[in-house]
Amino acid sequence: MCKFYYPEKDAILQEVLAAYDFPATLLGAARYGQGHINDTFCVVCQPQEGDAIRFILQGLSLAAFPHPDELMANFIGITSYLRDKVIANGGDPLRETLSLVKTRDGKDYYTDSNGKVWRLTPFIENTDCFQSATPELFEASARSFGRFQYMLQGYPAETLHETIVNFHNTEDRFAKFEAALAADKHDRAKDIQADIQFVLDRKADCSVALQALRDGKLPLRVTHNDTKLNNILIDRDSHEGICVIDLDTTMPGLSINDFGDSIRFGANHSKEDEKDLSKVNFDIELYEAYTRGFLEGAQGSLTEGELEYLPWGARLMTLECGIRFLTDYLDGDHYFRIHYPEQNLDRCRTQFKLVKDMEEQFDAMAAVIRKYAK
Repeated sequence: MCKFYYPEKDAILQEVLAAYDFPATLLGAARYGQGHINDTFCVVCQPQEGDAIRFILQGLSLAAFPHPDELMANFIGITSYLRDKVIANGGDPLRETLSLVKTRDGKDYYTDSNGKVWRLTPFIENTDCFQSATPELFEASARSFGRFQYMLQGYPAETLHETIVNFHNTEDRFAKFEAALAADKHDRAKDIQADIQFVLDRKADCSVALQALRDGKLPLRVTHNDTKLNNILIDRDSHEGICVIDLDTTMPGLSINDFGDSIRFGANHSKEDEKDLSKVNFDIELYEAYTRGFLEGAQGSLTEGELEYLPWGARLMTLECGIRFLTDYLDGDHYFRIHYPEQNLDRCRTQFKLVKDMEEQFDAMAAVIRKYAK
């Protein structure tokens, strides 16, 4: 058995591994990936002949996901639906969507003696997961996330559970900011008045997308809600996105938020906590590359209203992220991990600089959408 990275968890890992009937000799399991939420391991089996067989084993964080049964119900429903779609399109369901390995007693996941839920999925070989993007990779990820929308357009979003309640509810994020500002537990507000005013001046913006949903201008869809490049597996041969992963936050939402979160993350060249704001700039060319890929992948499945509001998705997801950083700073830095005292403040300012850039280029952003809309 390979050495585990967390020896104190060996007993639980042994219990979990024993719950599965592996197809070959089990060699071991080692900590895998760069995620900070779930416990993720690569499990390796070796048949008598041929290459090793690998699996991904994940233990779901109860702190992040207090209702793991609901999360897994979403996961099972979505991946089963995608599997049928991939097969109908002549694709390979073992590479183009995640799938579960059942336990020895036929269950879709295992609950250990401490109450933690674990799932096992086949390792999708000959793929890479990237942490930073070239323009080509950014566009490839866009096609994958657009295709994710296309493939799931018929799925009844209202049947999904909210794995994180109010995750992209920008009105709720603003309300939490106001509460943190009113409490000002650490007497920080007096020194950051410009940052606070930036948010207060955009209170109305926080209702734009949600009001459009209430007015029927935007449909409720199945959304991923964490559309970063590292949540796409890129095929080593085609250099295209082959599979969308990390479905834990997949729930009812707005397509413009999935689009917007990718833009927030990828259409700039700065560090998230860059102190020199002159280095923080919204890149309209990267925005165009992502838009081209996203709409190509979506294959005309977005409504006219969604196309109209896509630039708002970019602005609002960036604003929301900045508000969350600023709220956490006011509240004492309890949610986001920090490495120096003002890191959340630096993080919020980079987001606000991107918002300002987007506001100044908003007409150009809308023109890009019109250019590629089908």
